[in-house]
Amino acid sequence: MMEVISLLRKALAMEASDIHFTVGTTPLFRVNGNLIRFEQDDDTIRPISQADTLKIIQNLMTPGQYETWQQYGELEFSYSLPGVGRFRVNAYRQRGCVSLAIRPVPYIIPTIEELNIPSVVSAMTEKKQGLILVTGPTGSGKSTTLAALVNKINQERNCYIITIEDPIEYLHQHQKSVIDQREIGGDTNSTAGALRSCLRQDPDVIMIGDMGDQETINTALTAAETGHLVLASLHTSNAVQTLEWIIDLFPFFQQEQIKVKLAAVLQGVVSQKLISGISTRELAIEVLVATSAVRSLIREGKNHQLPTVMQTGGRWGMQTMEMSIKELERIGRIGNQ
Repeated sequence: MMEVISLLRKALAMEASDIHFTVGTTPLFRVNGNLIRFEQDDDTIRPISQADTLKIIQNLMTPGQYETWQQYGELEFSYSLPGVGRFRVNAYRQRGCVSLAIRPVPYIIPTIEELNIPSVVSAMTEKKQGLILVTGPTGSGKSTTLAALVNKINQERNCYIITIEDPIEYLHQHQKSVIDQREIGGDTNSTAGALRSCLRQDPDVIMIGDMGDQETINTALTAAETGHLVLASLHTSNAVQTLEWIIDLFPFFQQEQIKVKLAAVLQGVVSQKLISGISTRELAIEVLVATSAVRSLIREGKNHQLPTVMQTGGRWGMQTMEMSIKELERIGRIGNQ
């Protein structure tokens, strides 16, 4: 099999979003949403062996990471290849063998404009406090959107920013802001623990790569309540599901209190997914802006009415996912869905 470095270079040249290494088959690249088998010259290369995948992880992991992987059987980490790029690597065991999913992460952080993110979302980064949620399924570009939002703050505001990531993907340089990036497993043991500590470190802006448990969400709400701007991601697919998921995560006797806190601190929910377009994948985005009417509905538990608010909230920059997809169809970026 080709050296893994050559395969990573090839993936970047093909603009692959993911690379898969699984024993018994050839390397797979995901290009424009489709899986493509890697071919070398005129012939398909031989299937990957267990020795191949073991060699790959030994080449990519530090000794400490390899020890952790041996102990737990799975590990996600970042890998930098000087002069080539950065990669997010997920190594795991299956049927007693090693498999890897590797995602290229560009060195250059795309701008909000390059990602075609609505201007109302960009304006949310000017808030001094509150909660901005970026949601969507795995592989929908949440990390890239968060990085673009953080980068905008970095370029335009005098802030102290702390990010909590698992793993660190995009590397931010200090610009107008100062940014500390903390990686789970390397710089801190857990997202919840890092977030608790963060509140004693005087940040203006906090970015949480994955806000997936009750303790982290509760602490994030407190942070947003007490003068911090918090940006975080969740794996929910739309605004209503996002709010319901957060509320349902808490015991019934706490849910009224959580509704009040959430309504008070929320700035907006940005739900996204990538759709195969004419030449590349296009970003479809649902936007819920926390107007006074939206805050009232959240407090009253009437989240089922929010889609109607988004459909009629164009003057506030709101739109449903369906509206976003239809606009992409109208301007010829994607075919009829």
